[in-house]
Amino acid sequence: MSDNMLTTKEIAFIADLLTAEESACKKARLYSRIMTNPKVAEAFKEIADNHERRFNALYELI
Repeated sequence: MSDNMLTTKEIAFIADLLTAEESACKKARLYSRIMTNPKVAEAFKEIADNHERRFNALYELI
């Protein structure tokens, strides 16, 4: 087994994390669009961006 191969259990765990990050990102993006307070909307946009970065980093692992 090479160093970059993941076990089935690890892949399943990452898949669960991907699902959670995707969901959190979508919700934060939605909230950023519907908030009327620009500061709150910007905060949700930043939160969504952070979730998207984590999603992309996890996706690169598999």
